[in-house]
Amino acid sequence: MRVLLFTGKGGVGKTTTAAATAVQSARRGHKTLVLSTDPAHSLADAFGVELEHEPTEIEPGLYGQQVDTQRAFEDSWREVQHYLRDVLEAGGVDPLEAEELTVLPGADEVLALLELRAQAESGRWDVLVVDCAPTAETLRLLALPEALSWYMERVFPRERRLVRSLRPVLSQLAGLPMPPDKVFAAVERLHAELSEVRALLVDPSTTSVRLVLTPEAVVVAEARRTLTSLSLYGYRVDGVVANRVMPFGSQDPWMQGWVAAQRKQLDGIATSFGTTPVWLSSYQPNEPVGVEPLAALAAQLYADVDPLAVNETEDPLVVERVSSDEFVLSVALPHADKRTVDLVRKGDELVLTVGSHRRVLALPSVLRRCVVDGAGLRDGALRVRFRPDPDVWMRA
Repeated sequence: MRVLLFTGKGGVGKTTTAAATAVQSARRGHKTLVLSTDPAHSLADAFGVELEHEPTEIEPGLYGQQVDTQRAFEDSWREVQHYLRDVLEAGGVDPLEAEELTVLPGADEVLALLELRAQAESGRWDVLVVDCAPTAETLRLLALPEALSWYMERVFPRERRLVRSLRPVLSQLAGLPMPPDKVFAAVERLHAELSEVRALLVDPSTTSVRLVLTPEAVVVAEARRTLTSLSLYGYRVDGVVANRVMPFGSQDPWMQGWVAAQRKQLDGIATSFGTTPVWLSSYQPNEPVGVEPLAALAAQLYADVDPLAVNETEDPLVVERVSSDEFVLSVALPHADKRTVDLVRKGDELVLTVGSHRRVLALPSVLRRCVVDGAGLRDGALRVRFRPDPDVWMRA
């Protein structure tokens, strides 16, 4: 099975590109599902059809899905929602307001990811094409599984044991209901499901991210930052789509100005993304809505290239032994500015911050027995040097 995620700055055409790719995939004989994690749900608009909570056939071999997040939320989070509502009502909050307050921010995207996992496990599809939310929301979402995993593994077990042992006393003193076991079970189930989602999305043989942009300075700058952040979290970008490229050769002075500005940005894109394939889509005379216009767009965009091919990318995280007494951990951070990079060792973990994004890396066992001996950012990668700690190395 192949999984392709399309993301980019809002308004650059990521939904149209995802839909066009799905059409071409289906017409090449792959049973394809395209679904959206974007709360705006413009995927149905791109096809010009109604899409339901369950996969809806658009044409033979091609299905679209618009996740009913309210229904999915109730199915997956009912126990926790009921508990939170009871707590709020016990605190004097109006029942209707309590109902509204228990709808968690970001639930739409999270539950859409869980639906992606369910469809991947169903065995029904050869290809899953995902129209992701705009980049900022997507980055927060893709960071969630690992962040929740950290909390579940280190904090949650202790809290659960404490509440279980002190539930009668705490309920009496606080005057509020303490969470029952089914609430903890629901949280643990969510953790397990999101962990499976992450395993699917970082599998280099199955999944990759495609960045969609337009050749404009602000958009290209955000795409570079997105590449850095995706690499930080371990996701592979194996293609870039440049949309709305003005045709060369126009004699109109206004058009020539746009062409020159775009050409400058396209040259920068080719440099910025190295060996990553860059596909160009010219500005369309009409908005590509419907299966046939989308098929024509895909044919122009990909030409003779297979859009489902797994393009080779570097492993975003590598550990190597460079000598008898030195190891190096390399983290791919293309376009990162060293002034925005911070690194802290905390026990068996490495806390890596790049700008406003942070990742807690659990060190492999060999590096846990080492001390950090320096770090440097060079050629798009952060290289952290470790040397064996003599106090623990010989005892291990």
